[in-house]
Amino acid sequence: MAFSAAGNTGPLADINVTPLVDVMLVLLIIFIVTAPMMARPITVDLPQHSQKSVPRPDPPTPIALQVDAANQVTWNGEAVDVRSLQARMQAVVQADPANPPELRFRADPNSEYAMTAKVLAAAKNTRMEKIAFVQ
Repeated sequence: MAFSAAGNTGPLADINVTPLVDVMLVLLIIFIVTAPMMARPITVDLPQHSQKSVPRPDPPTPIALQVDAANQVTWNGEAVDVRSLQARMQAVVQADPANPPELRFRADPNSEYAMTAKVLAAAKNTRMEKIAFVQ
């Protein structure tokens, strides 16, 4: 313990180590309990490497869909009517539902938002899962 002399009334600079010792004892007990558990082997069934290679299908060609400043929609460079766009997307998705193509969408900054909304709504309704926005 630190005692102060009658003439020295300044603060004591001693560190209380009791909380530190308590924390260290608790950590010691935790490590003593968990150390034997870490020494036991754990069996894990990992998949085995096979010599057969699974052929992966080639990804389908992506669809380049563009809305220009005049609100004209083009599908891979070919002009498309907005009303027939959803039917065309549906046919592409139904051709291979497990692996639908990526839709790469580009809208001109001067195009109307309503046209962009119609195109994206058509893509959502046909459940196209891969949509990329390009510039």
